[in-house]
Parts: sequence; structure tokens; C-alpha cells
Amino acid sequence: MSLLADDIKKIAHLARVGINDENMAAYAHDLSNLLGLMTQMGELDTEGVKPMAHPLDLEQRLRPDTIIETNQREKFQTLTPHTEKGLYLVPKVID
Repeated sequence: MSLLADDIKKIAHLARVGINDENMAAYAHDLSNLLGLMTQMGELDTEGVKPMAHPLDLEQRLRPDTIIETNQREKFQTLTPHTEKGLYLVPKVID
């Protein structure tokens, strides 16, 4: 698929990106190549290929979910003038 300058202007407008006219041809070329690559990838036979979230077969090491700090809510709420039932009261900012 070959993109034209008008296509690039429409894409830039939708993305809210400003593009200079002198760069228009380069963007059209690069985006056309990218779309061509996506078309080639869409034509590949992926039957039997297991989906994966990451190209490397790694597992995320997780830390234990333990409490490491003490609850200081009462102390912090004494520092603010407006609290009620354990919540901070703030002025309304949206009508």
C-alpha cells in the first residue's frame, strides 16, 4: 500500500501531530513500508503457533505480598483540617 501526501496529512491531523511539508515524502515512504510489513506478517501461516506475551520464555519474579510499613492514617489525618470517617475531605472542583 502506497500512501500519498494527503493520506499523511489526514493521519497527522488525527494523531494531532504537526508535520512540515518538506518531511511529507519521507513520512509517506516510511509509513508505506510499515504497512507493507504488516501486510506480509498478516499473510504468514501461524497455524499451530502458540501465542505468547513475550518472545523470551521468562517468568516474572514476584516479591511476597507482605506489609512493610505501619498504618499511620490517624497520624496523617491529624495534620489536615478536614477529615470525616477516615477520609480526606477536599473542595469540589468539577460542577
